[in-house]
Amino acid sequence: MAMKTRLTWLQEKCLQNYFGGKRFCLLYKATLQNFSHRDLLWKCWDHGPTMTVFYSRNCVLGAYLQEGFQNKNVPITLFALRETEVSACAIGTHKPSFLFYDRENTDCIPDIYVVLYEKNMTISSEVCEKLGLPLRYSTMSIQECETFRCEELLDERKTRDIAVIQRNLLTVLSTYKPYGDLVPQTRILLLGPIGAGKSSFVNSVKSVFRGSITHQALVGCDKNGISDKYRTYSITYRDDDGPLPFVLCDSLGLSQKAGLHTDDTAYLLNGHTPDRYQFNSMKPITSNHPNYIHNPLLKDRIHCVVFVFDISSVEQLSHGLVAKIKRIRRELIKCGILHVALLTHVDSLDLITREDLVDIYNCEPVKLKLEAVHRDFGFALSDILVISNYVSEWHLDPVKNMVILSALREILHTANDFLEDLPLNKQVSEKKHSHVCKKEEK
Repeated sequence: MAMKTRLTWLQEKCLQNYFGGKRFCLLYKATLQNFSHRDLLWKCWDHGPTMTVFYSRNCVLGAYLQEGFQNKNVPITLFALRETEVSACAIGTHKPSFLFYDRENTDCIPDIYVVLYEKNMTISSEVCEKLGLPLRYSTMSIQECETFRCEELLDERKTRDIAVIQRNLLTVLSTYKPYGDLVPQTRILLLGPIGAGKSSFVNSVKSVFRGSITHQALVGCDKNGISDKYRTYSITYRDDDGPLPFVLCDSLGLSQKAGLHTDDTAYLLNGHTPDRYQFNSMKPITSNHPNYIHNPLLKDRIHCVVFVFDISSVEQLSHGLVAKIKRIRRELIKCGILHVALLTHVDSLDLITREDLVDIYNCEPVKLKLEAVHRDFGFALSDILVISNYVSEWHLDPVKNMVILSALREILHTANDFLEDLPLNKQVSEKKHSHVCKKEEK
């Protein structure tokens, strides 16, 4: 039977952060392997940094051994966990085996007295006070005892693995081709509330492929948004000659009363809007505009829409803005244009650290946000992506790169699904046009 810790995600995260970014590997669980200190010591001996946790009805107490269970004196720290708060108390250096009372060896640590086979423990009043516990907790019944090996969340091996994954993603995306060569470049439209991180996502993608931080798309904190023009951004991979076959299209942000005009969305989707078009939130573009594209081809149209939301504020959007976004979604569904949601600034959530980005979709706060977006907007959970944009950094981070590239890969898969789903006669005519354009370029 596989062992599963009794710690909640939130409790485990608090302890991870408190003890310096650790990952906990469960070695011993009393309810499955007997309430026996000898069994505990046998299974957990010489495993390096170790943490033992005792669970009572109303309290979680533990002992952290930076050098683990060894036959010598080691520093021991006792701790208490209450909700999201950890309080700790160093009790000096002792033999780890003295944590547990043994009739054959009456030596014990005066600050803590654990009789595991009787399922009870006693801690001194002085330690209770240091841990901020009421004196009634000085004697407690033990419902469960677990011991963990404490490993670095991002050790050298894992960092190397992440670097390999990043390189593989770059290779896959740099060799990406639009489905059936129907268009020279896939066009991805970014929509979302003002300040959600659309332009920052453009900069983040360009930075990862360039290999250094870039800020080509303007980013700021103006309440009306900085991006007031329709901009199409090509992506270049390092020193390669030409752009990659996908384009990120940035737009004016959405808001309840201002921002992108709803009617402008249709013109964007159908390819009528030229690059660098100046948006007017009071009226959409018309066919009288000097650069209006009157007869757009498939290559001019949008092939995938990405709704960008700030993960920390997505649940605080006004009812009017939520309704506006839902109307746009209904229009996309009616037109058969596939779309996904992209949640930015995930590292701004409480307790989320860089190490969590490696397995971000399994973090409890992120799961709650995904469920909220699914509930409020109707996106399938599999269509909600999570990233951390480059905003104030000066250097690239392989962990962030991996998350950004993984999200981009899913977006391009979605765009190809749209192209593949086009009627066959449309595919054939556009493919012929694409070949003609390539010959003309040559």
